[in-house]
Amino acid sequence: MKIPAMADSVSTPPPLRGISSMATRQLLAELTRAWQARSGQSVALESVGGVDAAKRVQAGEAFDLVVLASDAIDKLMAAGCLEPGSKVDLVRSGTSVAVPAGAPLPDISSENAVRAAVLAAPTLGYSTGPSGVALAKLFERWGIAEQVKDRIVTPPPGTPVGALIARGEVALGFQQLSELIHVLGITVVGPLPEAIAIDTVFSAAVCKGTSRADDLRALLAFMASSETTPAKRAQGMQAL
Repeated sequence: MKIPAMADSVSTPPPLRGISSMATRQLLAELTRAWQARSGQSVALESVGGVDAAKRVQAGEAFDLVVLASDAIDKLMAAGCLEPGSKVDLVRSGTSVAVPAGAPLPDISSENAVRAAVLAAPTLGYSTGPSGVALAKLFERWGIAEQVKDRIVTPPPGTPVGALIARGEVALGFQQLSELIHVLGITVVGPLPEAIAIDTVFSAAVCKGTSRADDLRALLAFMASSETTPAKRAQGMQAL
């Protein structure tokens, strides 16, 4: 009996390894699934607190790509951790206000209204990421930082503010909409008014030392393309 010849085996490249902050994890999961369906190239993406992600990249941990707030990417680029010229802006994410489900909705229609809501809240929550840094500066500008500091509940890195709101540990919380819209047990009141809007641009870049630069540039071009706009909108973000 004639034995059929074996087909040539096609080696599958290992997954591209990436790290991101928590704000983009849902979006990136959707985009990398779409990319794998299109290209056959899988992506293993870890989402952690943004500060921790930046530290790990700067420490030289082996990643192929990183997705963080634009200014964090710029700092890593300046430190020589990323491939020059590889930064790609992906999305803009706005900060919203949330309260526990069933709680009265505060007025957030103006800067003065938000300030009054902050002063009235028994507990406040915001992240350690870009939006939290901006809120801390806003409270200082308003002259209320000392007054409210003992009411602020800061979640551990990687824990969304929405989880604390849902558990009743935070009465008034602030975080990027993308991190609030999937949390059960909370009500998203709405975005901060234009006068004090806190928007964060998230960018991606290729890590120094990767051997997969061409694959990564193709992936990032897809992530930044107009084809991904519906997914970004569905996650409460704006395409750039």
